[in-house]
Amino acid sequence: MAAETEVRVGRADDGTIRITAASPDTHRPAFTQAVLDVAGAVLVWPVADDPGPPTAYVHDVGRAQQWLWAVYGERTAAAVHACAAAEPDEFRAAADATALAGSAARLAFGHWAARWWPASYPDQIPALEPDVLGLELAALSCQCQQLFDSDSLDDQPDDCAASLIGEHQTGLDPLIRWWHSVPAQSDTARLLENVLRLVDAAADNAGLDTTALRRLRSSLDRRPASGGLFTRPGGPGGYALAAGTAHVPSGRVIARGTGVNDWRRYPPGLVDAAENAVTWTARAIGARREIEVEVLADAVAPAVGVPLVAEVRVDGGTADRIRLGRRDDLWTGRADLNVPATGQPHLDVQVLLPGFDPGAGADVRADRDAIRSLVRRRLAAGAEPAPRSSPMGPFLAEIAAATTTEEDY
Repeated sequence: MAAETEVRVGRADDGTIRITAASPDTHRPAFTQAVLDVAGAVLVWPVADDPGPPTAYVHDVGRAQQWLWAVYGERTAAAVHACAAAEPDEFRAAADATALAGSAARLAFGHWAARWWPASYPDQIPALEPDVLGLELAALSCQCQQLFDSDSLDDQPDDCAASLIGEHQTGLDPLIRWWHSVPAQSDTARLLENVLRLVDAAADNAGLDTTALRRLRSSLDRRPASGGLFTRPGGPGGYALAAGTAHVPSGRVIARGTGVNDWRRYPPGLVDAAENAVTWTARAIGARREIEVEVLADAVAPAVGVPLVAEVRVDGGTADRIRLGRRDDLWTGRADLNVPATGQPHLDVQVLLPGFDPGAGADVRADRDAIRSLVRRRLAAGAEPAPRSSPMGPFLAEIAAATTTEEDY
């Protein structure tokens, strides 16, 4: 982050104050942006760019004043106050590179990773272990507590240290063993200790007291000599084999292809993030034409109870939907295909979750590729024993995932 960056502070017609260092691209898909809901505002960073000052949408200047100066510096905080109080409705100000801005960017990226990390078996992008990531997010939430207030908890879902600790405390013992196993002066050891101490502080502030937390407090007081054996927390989620008889396809194959795997059309954790995760095969069965759709499931996808569907268009016509069921490591479904007996129709196949799906939008394949490139660079950084002093250095979950090899799958 540069030492100082010029930002624009402007007031919208509805009174919202926007702080931005560049013209925000409001058409970028959600999976390319890291977002934090804080006291009186929403902060947004583009995940694939260097973490400069966030774009802020301030809807309550009074509440935001408690952190504005600590994120942007006093000059930007003063410009926001002036913009909210009087004309003109736009100012330019200098934003400082502050410690809280760096920590906030890291917290936002961690929440993004929990939501959008493109885990993929064919792409060899390992999943992030949820307990390891969740505990580091709890630690960062504690570190960034100045961003939040107690006026209205409903509009600050990211102020969630206590709930994260409660949900992921089973990951504390593996983290402690990891901490005990690495050299005490290593960057990984320092990161582990910082996370564990912040989790302990957050739990104490929230009045949490469990067996796992008591073991944590005890271990922080007496760190043993390092060098013991260590098993990485968690590990890649394997593809569970579901019970049942696999469908044996019949008929003559007349066409096959790859569909569009648009991450925006279903929640994470259902479908493998690979670009070629959606495939289809059209067959001639007597006079009928049938299409079978196969979608590679995410390793943690539930086996039942999810109404995932494939949307099929023939030559750009009306979309037909095929319900998909989980079989082994695939979502699969079949339906008759209304196509002429001769000729080669164009088929467009996508997967979606009804009720969640925002609809097919612009082609964002390039954005998906950029995200895959980003996480590969981060995993490569996590595998190297280089200093991790940057606020956007690898998370513990990334460091653990970086040791995953092809044989682990």
